[in-house]
Amino acid sequence: MERKLTIKEILMVASLLFGMFFGAGNLIFPIHMGQEAGANILPAFIGFIITGAGLPLLSVIAFGRSRSESVYELASPIGKHYAILFTCAMYLALGPLVCIPRCATVSYTVGLEPLLGHNPLALGFFSAIFFSLVLFFTLRPGRILDWIGKYLNPLFLIFFCSLLFIALLQPLGEVNKILPSQAYAQGAFFKGFIEGYNTLDALAGLAFGVVVINTIKGMGVNKPDAIATATFKAGVLACILMAVIYGGACTVGAQSRGYFEISPNGGIALASICWYYLGRAGQIFLALIVTLACLKTSIGLTTSIGETFDSMFTHKQHYRTWAIGFCLLSFIISNVGLSLIIKLAIPALMFLYPLGMTLIILAIIGNAFDHDRKVYVAVTLFTLPVAFLDLLSAVGVKISLATNLPLFDVGLGWLVPSLLGLIVGLLWYKTSK
Repeated sequence: MERKLTIKEILMVASLLFGMFFGAGNLIFPIHMGQEAGANILPAFIGFIITGAGLPLLSVIAFGRSRSESVYELASPIGKHYAILFTCAMYLALGPLVCIPRCATVSYTVGLEPLLGHNPLALGFFSAIFFSLVLFFTLRPGRILDWIGKYLNPLFLIFFCSLLFIALLQPLGEVNKILPSQAYAQGAFFKGFIEGYNTLDALAGLAFGVVVINTIKGMGVNKPDAIATATFKAGVLACILMAVIYGGACTVGAQSRGYFEISPNGGIALASICWYYLGRAGQIFLALIVTLACLKTSIGLTTSIGETFDSMFTHKQHYRTWAIGFCLLSFIISNVGLSLIIKLAIPALMFLYPLGMTLIILAIIGNAFDHDRKVYVAVTLFTLPVAFLDLLSAVGVKISLATNLPLFDVGLGWLVPSLLGLIVGLLWYKTSK
């Protein structure tokens, strides 16, 4: 009889997926958006959810619809070399070059630096402990469901939801009386839409797909249809939970304007809220929340990149070596070169994002054209120039051609060219058939 996951097991996988998605950025973005949106929080929140939770769900659905088990398999219809290059670039940018080192520095900066002060030695000591824990959990990938889904994520939810619950019971102000900032006074929906889009969680969904699929297979589910169904169900539950937490965080952020001014960023806003409700102990509480959020995301990223590189280059023989190497690289960058790496990596991520989004869409609708290579190639060729323009824009190079593209100013300049590429690809597919 075909093995299927029980409701309890699907909830566990959903907890794992949510835990990997919900890092420090997801923690502080909605708080800050709530502060700025004020009375216009509802349209801003709806826009944020569509892209902040909807796009990650699409990336999960892409794996289920295409029956792929990795980013490499998703991209392989375009070509083997392209698939390798795209997979490596995406994982390195999301992993040891930026996001994983940033998790350690954000945990220290937001959680402990206010208590210990700016001290490079303290940061080094903290990051050594942080990455030792990441490595401990990462070297046991078969138990990642337990580490994140059963322990770390529920613990994080208990701490963070407790803070939200306290703040919602004793609001600092009435949301409908809070004046929105200039950015949210008009078009709050589109502003929230852009904020959710800029979280880049759709790329993260591609990165985490291999971990979720391997976890489901490790639970005894081997049929592609059953794996796809379980992945879809877990993805829907994880994104619903994300939407609920985002809603609470946005509301608390908006209410805080009854006592605080708009903070420079969500980290400062969250620290102020913790201090108000919990006093000095609130800083320790905040340190636990942020560190748990960053730790589980780092474990998920390190596991996924280790499994992917091991599968592509060492044929599932040296996962431990990859995991150790990426943890060491992340530790070094977090202490000596993170600012420069982030400065260099943001353009890379902006270049990769349109290519990742079109790959997700093609994987979802691919059954309509049998996942034919011609369609994939045509869409990618039309998307590449716009992705390059996004890269140039991110480094400050302005090109008049880019400003003439529809929706380029909101980060969706790739949409119309990609649709044109899809039409060309489908015509190519139909005529050759």
